[in-house]
Amino acid sequence: QVQLVESGGGLVQAGGSLRLSCAASGSIFGISAMNWYRQAPGKQRELVAGVSRGGTANYADSVKGRFTISRDNAKNTVYLQMNSVKPEDTAVYYCNVVVSFRNYWGQGTQVTVSS
Repeated sequence: QVQLVESGGGLVQAGGSLRLSCAASGSIFGISAMNWYRQAPGKQRELVAGVSRGGTANYADSVKGRFTISRDNAKNTVYLQMNSVKPEDTAVYYCNVVVSFRNYWGQGTQVTVSS
């Protein structure tokens, strides 16, 4: 089993910054992709950013240039640095990791951006 513990969510004003963290533990040998998804009320869950084990990152168009995903393989942790946040970034953010082709999800952390 894989356990994911997220932290760093909260309330932030538009234009501000926030950093999310997600630490993986358990049967985590061979983690490949580590991703952040988000789900706003009434909307489908969407991929925000992902990073491969080698460090190659990809981003949703809506966050390019504002968010940065990174990972520390030694700590089995993935981060999402969120800068210049907007009210439309308000959502529950979920950590997702792929281990041996299986997907695991965190419990989600709320991010609320006030205007």
